[in-house]
Amino acid sequence: MNAYIIAGFRSAVGKAPRGKFRFTRPDDLAANVIKHLMASVPNLAPEQVDDVIVGNATPEAEQGLNIGRMIALMGLNNEKVPGMTVNRYCSSGSETIAIASAKIHSGQADVIIAGGVECMSPIPFGGWRIVPNHTVGKENPTYYWGMGLTAEAVARDFKVSREDQDAFALASQEKALAAIAAGRFKDDIVPVEVERVFLDTQEKRQVEKYVVDTDEGPRASNLEALAKLRPVFDARGSVTAGNSSQTSDGAAFVLVVSERMLKQLNVKPIARLLSYHVAGVDPRIMGIGPVAAVPKAIEKAGLKLKDIEQFELNEAFASQSLAVIRELGLDPSIVNVNGGAIALGHPLGCTGAKLSVQLFNEMRRRKQKYGVVTMCVGTGQGAASVFELLN
Repeated sequence: MNAYIIAGFRSAVGKAPRGKFRFTRPDDLAANVIKHLMASVPNLAPEQVDDVIVGNATPEAEQGLNIGRMIALMGLNNEKVPGMTVNRYCSSGSETIAIASAKIHSGQADVIIAGGVECMSPIPFGGWRIVPNHTVGKENPTYYWGMGLTAEAVARDFKVSREDQDAFALASQEKALAAIAAGRFKDDIVPVEVERVFLDTQEKRQVEKYVVDTDEGPRASNLEALAKLRPVFDARGSVTAGNSSQTSDGAAFVLVVSERMLKQLNVKPIARLLSYHVAGVDPRIMGIGPVAAVPKAIEKAGLKLKDIEQFELNEAFASQSLAVIRELGLDPSIVNVNGGAIALGHPLGCTGAKLSVQLFNEMRRRKQKYGVVTMCVGTGQGAASVFELLN
């Protein structure tokens, strides 16, 4: 049984921890996107949804208590629809789409909402209390390396210069700003009303409301300004705040249905997932993960690299993005055509679904057929999804 994606939306991405979504809970943010998603398919009733699968990389505190189930309750207002939370770090959003497609392929479901949410404003990177295995940390310390250290290792091993990293970062910012100015993300984004509560100078409670409908991260820059930034993770290194992805808040979801439901709803499919592959790599050079995942995913889809017309490569760091592009032999002109995470942000568990939504809309504009969403994943993994655009 084939599985089809019939709708997909995302929130704008806010900067963390002091951006426009800093007062917004992740479950509220995700519920807003799901309500809009359901409204886009008016013939579909909430009780027809078989499951809500939510990716999240730090499922604790505001993102704990099985946030997937909470989002199902809040977004659908129907207690009969279940929900679950999935964590494969940065590929969590892609993982949920793969799980949804597999469940529908196997006849276990007809309608699944899949995607992810991450609010990095209220929860520190890695969570509030990290308790690594002492023996593993002693014998294999790189298993627990921070992402910045792995980015430095990739830069060294694959000879990615500071100058190239900064140039890549600048291009990401420029492409993102151009995309926003041209309105290329308008079809992706669900406007979200945010409420900020504060005390004024007289210590009286005030409420300010505003709508967030534009990605907050992109900013004008230049090579001279980027070159002045100091390395963050290694005093002698090359990875800076300017050539790394931004910590972010965001949510994104797609609606995946069976062929039977497609006919019943009388809607046209947007895309379908042809294949999904996750590969393991040395955790020390985590960022190279897509090099192991992309060829396998394309092979599983029955395609060749030359068939892929567009790539959304999550820009965790410029060093790893450039290493991946070079090692895979990708044409840079078809990678992140509207900028990437260095400019637009990386809301961990949301990113895979967010990039998928962006890919579908840009491929439609360009009348393309095959596209790939790929990313490196913490602790040494890479993930890749191959999509066929159908409408």
